[in-house]
Amino acid sequence: MAWDFSTEPEFQEKLDWVKWFCEEKVEPLDHVFPHAVRSPIPAVKAYVRELQQEVKDQGLWAIFLGRELGGPGYGQVKLALLNEIIGRYPGAPQMFGASAPDTGNIEMLAAYGTEEQKRRWLQPLLDQEIFSAFSMTEPQGGSDPSLFKTHAVRDGDEWVINGEKWFTSAGRVADILFVMCTNGMFVVPRDTPGVEIMPEPRNHNHIIYRDVRVPLDHLIGPPDGARVLAQRRLGGGRIHHAMRTVAQCNLAFDMMCERALSRQSHGKVIAEHQMVQEKIAESYAMIRMLRLFVLETAWKIDRTSTKDARTEIAAVKFTMAKVLREVSYNALHILGALGTTDLTPIHAMYANAPAMGIADGVDEVHKATVARRVLRDYTPHEGYFPTEFLPRKREEARRKLQPILDARPELAAAADQYAKHFSRRR
Repeated sequence: MAWDFSTEPEFQEKLDWVKWFCEEKVEPLDHVFPHAVRSPIPAVKAYVRELQQEVKDQGLWAIFLGRELGGPGYGQVKLALLNEIIGRYPGAPQMFGASAPDTGNIEMLAAYGTEEQKRRWLQPLLDQEIFSAFSMTEPQGGSDPSLFKTHAVRDGDEWVINGEKWFTSAGRVADILFVMCTNGMFVVPRDTPGVEIMPEPRNHNHIIYRDVRVPLDHLIGPPDGARVLAQRRLGGGRIHHAMRTVAQCNLAFDMMCERALSRQSHGKVIAEHQMVQEKIAESYAMIRMLRLFVLETAWKIDRTSTKDARTEIAAVKFTMAKVLREVSYNALHILGALGTTDLTPIHAMYANAPAMGIADGVDEVHKATVARRVLRDYTPHEGYFPTEFLPRKREEARRKLQPILDARPELAAAADQYAKHFSRRR
């Protein structure tokens, strides 16, 4: 038996340190200096670097990267346990060098970039000297690559890119854009002539690429390899989202329980009201099920690959959005009017839950993927009735037992009595 839900003592020490570091240093930084990693103020930037050096000294920098890609190589199970802590704090992923969208772009560069591309972009991204965005979805086709129109044409020693992208998260503050074209994945510096960032949406940007010219060596991976690169990026991203969603759910649950024990209504603490107890009990069960599902999926990835775990990743992806929505809704109701304000994280958490059902592919697509892949392992039954049709099962069982019944007349007589009993019930 290899089933084991314990954490090795050495790694538990790492987890304990991460919890202490986030509570004592990252959370205060978040509240006093929001988005500190991107701050242009030299004193703030210097303090951020000090804290990040502590992370590096613990061997926890860029924890998402496998050893073969130059990272610490913790694997997905340990990464899930780390993200259960890090995901509670908005600024923590960047403090650990593990913040989207840079993480997926770093993975693409590490896996498919040339040595020169890694020198030019990968190391600066890892060092947070530059930041990136992933420009994939399009206004007319969403995230369906078969409907993309953005295309690159070779012109001498340059590529000329034309097209339109929609919901390029953090595009306006990125230094480089990873642009998915119909014929390849390209790195485009944001300040390249022809890159037009529309005023709205503010954070998830609408970008028009109009005769954008980049050198030939800005193509990442093989020509026409964009789908392969994107899938490599998105597969890991989806499970990482799920890991941090567990953290968000735990945060909402902690707030829910604390509030339930702190408020009174109709003559008693609201934790004693059965409807409140129902929300707490259901939230507890949903979080536990999601967590175990995430860990099992991470375990499978560690032993196979994201490709082999595609069904589990897709199922985790749509499950996490549902659990976050339900748990944050329950927490919001237990907090009451306070939960509808921006004075706690709950309202933003609940508002963000639908977005989690759309980011990295809409839930409906993932549900269809899971159903198709699961059904591959099944075949239709013969005739009118299913395999578990009880009258036929009894006939088959009688045939299997017949040699024993022939040798034991008393047992055969008892079997006949049972057969008569079943016949009378019809």
